Amino acid sequence: MKLSARNQLEGKVTNVELGAVMANIKIEISEPNTITAVITKESAENLGLKEGDDVCALIKSTEVIIGK
Repeated sequence: MKLSARNQLEGKVTNVELGAVMANIKIEISEPNTITAVITKESAENLGLKEGDDVCALIKSTEVIIGK
């Protein structure tokens, strides 16, 4: 499946909880992939980012899309 979304993590469904309207799906990530972050140059400079730095990637989104 081809998607335009850059941040894609492969995994396996470990739990499905079905509610009246929504479903809660637990996904175990089996192999970490590279996450691509597009940020402003100013933010990169303010953080002093360079190769080899240890960082925390926070994914800010209102949706997680599941493909099968």
